Amino acid sequence: MIRGYHTPVLVAEVTAALQPALAAASPDPANPALPVFVDATCGGAGHTLAVLEAARPGTVIALDRDKDAISWADQQLRLRAEARGVRLELVHTPFSQLAQVLGARGLTAVTAILADLGVSSHQLDTGARGFSFRADAPLDMRMDRSRGPSAAEVLASIDERELSRILRSYGEESDAPRIARAVVAARPTTTSALANVVSEAMSARQRRRLGARIHPATRTFQALRIHVNGELQELEQLLADAPALLAPGGRLAVISFHSLEDRVVKQRFAALSSPPALPRGLPIPESERVQAEFSVPLGRRGQTPGEAELAANPRSRSSRLRVLERRP
Repeated sequence: MIRGYHTPVLVAEVTAALQPALAAASPDPANPALPVFVDATCGGAGHTLAVLEAARPGTVIALDRDKDAISWADQQLRLRAEARGVRLELVHTPFSQLAQVLGARGLTAVTAILADLGVSSHQLDTGARGFSFRADAPLDMRMDRSRGPSAAEVLASIDERELSRILRSYGEESDAPRIARAVVAARPTTTSALANVVSEAMSARQRRRLGARIHPATRTFQALRIHVNGELQELEQLLADAPALLAPGGRLAVISFHSLEDRVVKQRFAALSSPPALPRGLPIPESERVQAEFSVPLGRRGQTPGEAELAANPRSRSSRLRVLERRP
């Protein structure tokens, strides 16, 4: 496992979930590029390395919208992939562009896709990126610093009503109206300034509900980050495109970190794995009923970290792995 840039979660679980698909599509001497594994969020490359060691796909296509991640992954994976005879390609792009990336390479179906959602350890721990209130820095929060407005630029022009909607929708913040009012009045441009404004604006009741363990600004920072990066829109596009890009027997694995994104994944997977609805009382034997094109190998609840991982990496506590399989 690669450490130092990002600590990946559920590595063993992801590898175990994807290995059956990759093993079933074992390399064909006539086409050594198969099977194809796509890491839609390569980050620190920990998941990709584990898949390389366990399953040895013919081709790995690794995407990330963060140039820092692409550079790091290239350093970590290039020699390892070459030593295993694996074709490796790294692409600086958001995963909403997955269909376009594969189409440009003439790929209509792949064996396995992984998307590890949310922010990376590197982004959180690099104070200058502006994702965290633990270090004072300009409010940036962009996963791709070459595109779009920063969080500070958003706050410089946003109105109170829209900011309140963002805090309520993406942060599930019950004090959204009063926090939005205070933030718009102050228009903070640094992480510490924003954290202080939120802390002062939050009601005593909400502070008590959060307790000492959760900083008052946690939900505001989450909501702004999701908005700045269009994370839910990115996810919805991925879930619209990725299932159709799976080969028969192929699998899509998604790791979520909060209820908003997990709900989107859960509902999409449930819809795809449900058989067509039939009129009640229709006399069709069970053996003749049409099956859904997809299934969920890990069940409807997915998989969460074990006690050992939770102890070693507290940031994994909210993670959940869900897997969708296209029936062979």
